Amino acid sequence: MRGEFLPVWSETWRDIWSKLVKSAGAPEDLFSELFRELAAAFSVQLTPEKLADAVAVPARAKSKFRRVTADQFGSEHAVIGFLERAHAIAVDLGGDPLANRYFTLVEAFLTKFSLRYDLRRPFTLHPTLPGVFARMVTELKAVTRADAHLHQLMGDFEEAVRDLRADPSSNRIRVCISRQMNLLEAIGRGFPAVTENSLGRICDQLGGLANPVWPHDRVRDAMKDLYKFASDYPGIRHGGTPANARRDIDMRDMVAISILLAGFTPYLSHQVDSNIVYRG
Repeated sequence: MRGEFLPVWSETWRDIWSKLVKSAGAPEDLFSELFRELAAAFSVQLTPEKLADAVAVPARAKSKFRRVTADQFGSEHAVIGFLERAHAIAVDLGGDPLANRYFTLVEAFLTKFSLRYDLRRPFTLHPTLPGVFARMVTELKAVTRADAHLHQLMGDFEEAVRDLRADPSSNRIRVCISRQMNLLEAIGRGFPAVTENSLGRICDQLGGLANPVWPHDRVRDAMKDLYKFASDYPGIRHGGTPANARRDIDMRDMVAISILLAGFTPYLSHQVDSNIVYRG
């Protein structure tokens, strides 16, 4: 999943806009109206004079629209807002035929590039669950890249995941879980006002802040129980208690526990913005 529109914005001209303007009923001033809305999504707003000059001549508006690059946008969310407003423009200028044509072009674009949205009528883009998870991982990587220690731990975890391709053994899976737990523990240590070192005590401390991160004690306990599992199961974090192991760790544990642990990231990191994770 490539995830979002920003990385593939340059492809929208060929697959959406150049086809839309050739549709029956597309008016001459289509790009004048589209560019006016597109400019509202820029991180640096055009002056009223520059905007008026850009949209005054349809051919000029079309040329400026085509030259817009992804780095001009304020955010992924801003792009989504423009795409939804563009549907209203299509309705106003070309009625249902042009609006339906726009809908089908965007729908095909989502499928072609495996983007993280569902498109619903009349025209709203909704994040999918796989897309939300992919964005959370992207945000986590951005956080870890900014810190040398976290970056190393993230690299260790990713390398452990890749190593499973050649050797999906119980030993390798235990290493993978251990690496991810180490990463989460280090992320939790970086939370403001946290002074504890072990993940279990970090979880307790996060619950005692003036603005506690946990919505309920049972959510905190779920994270603590996973940490206890990693400490008690032989060969993950410590020697553990062999009598408590019911069976060998296998790939179902790798998939389930890795997803569970990743899900706790927004609680343990003050730098992961859950609003951005959801909406872009």
